[in-house]
Amino acid sequence: MFAVSTKRVIGRECEALLKHSRSLASTTLAPDAATVASSTKSKISEKLANGPSFTDFLQSKLTAEESLELANEPPTSTQVKRLPPWLKTSVPLGTNFNKIKRDLRGLKLHTVCEEARCPNIGDCWGGSDKAAATATIMLMGDTCTRGCRFCSVKTSKAPAPLDPHEPEHTAEAIRRWGLGYVVLTSVDRDDLADGGSAHFAETIMKIKQRAPHILVEALTGDFAGDLTQTARVARSGLDVYAHNIETVEELTPFVRDRRATFRQSLRALEHAKQTVPTLITKTSMMLGVGEKDEQVLAALKELRKINVDVVTFGQYMRPTKKHMKVHEYVTPEKFTHWQKVAEELGFLYVASGPLVRSSYKAGEKFIENVLKKRGKDIRKVTEEGLGQSEKELLDKTLETRA
Repeated sequence: MFAVSTKRVIGRECEALLKHSRSLASTTLAPDAATVASSTKSKISEKLANGPSFTDFLQSKLTAEESLELANEPPTSTQVKRLPPWLKTSVPLGTNFNKIKRDLRGLKLHTVCEEARCPNIGDCWGGSDKAAATATIMLMGDTCTRGCRFCSVKTSKAPAPLDPHEPEHTAEAIRRWGLGYVVLTSVDRDDLADGGSAHFAETIMKIKQRAPHILVEALTGDFAGDLTQTARVARSGLDVYAHNIETVEELTPFVRDRRATFRQSLRALEHAKQTVPTLITKTSMMLGVGEKDEQVLAALKELRKINVDVVTFGQYMRPTKKHMKVHEYVTPEKFTHWQKVAEELGFLYVASGPLVRSSYKAGEKFIENVLKKRGKDIRKVTEEGLGQSEKELLDKTLETRA
């Protein structure tokens, strides 16, 4: 009994000593929360007091560790933030403008003027009168299967099916407007076996049936390099075959969709001319995307080798922040320079200016001076490839022009 009692007493004393030692350790090693907060605050205050002042920021005396590193280099002289005065346009207004817009909505048609946010929409749709107005209808929907880095048109691998009534609706709208000149363009439809060439050709023929006096330009894609489809559109009765190379050969992979190449575009333009030798062929280039003078000159020489008749130059303007940046706002004087160079190379007509677009004021700028002079010669070459009904349509067109 005495042994057991002694063990219990010793056990209680050991427990008491252990609790006391723990208490002492806690008091010595772990300062209270107030002490920690006070110490941290003092360190921050000291660091701020001894750190850089506002003057140091202004004088750029901070070390690399104390300052924020810039994500991008400072803008150079070619990276102008504000839009130059020569690129500013007025708000689109006018009777013709409002009429064309109403008809487009009513017939569920699309225009590249709207989809690509063209700055000249008011000028082109307004025109000095109806016959002088121009419009660019975008066929085959508003969604493209390609994704060029400069274009604001919507993209998708599987756009909606073609509207079988679109050719008829387009012809009716153009007849109703009484335009003197119309440009038909389209989104790329790589999802279709023929790239949409049959749809394109049908639309042109229906326009000529309803209003043979209207001059029609077809601004086509490259049909994925299928020259059979290019020939189909070239034979449809149009007046101008256009296909844009967009930029110089060296920049094409960085500006256009990778399925579009500079050489493929040249082959399309060349084949259209070979199919109908009297056809006017036309292309367009954007400036301000980083091209060099020698590259532009080389591109112009390549175009002349395949007898392209018309070339236009315009300023690239960034549609949204998601698209490639403007490398340079080219001055009007530079555009004048390229116009003179192209004319000296032998182009039939050159339109060059900051606001010029592929179809900008096309009827007023060159069609009356060029196309109508050639009209009397179209019959001789074209009739060989036309059927009887198409020959009758051609006769009506030529009589109207005369």
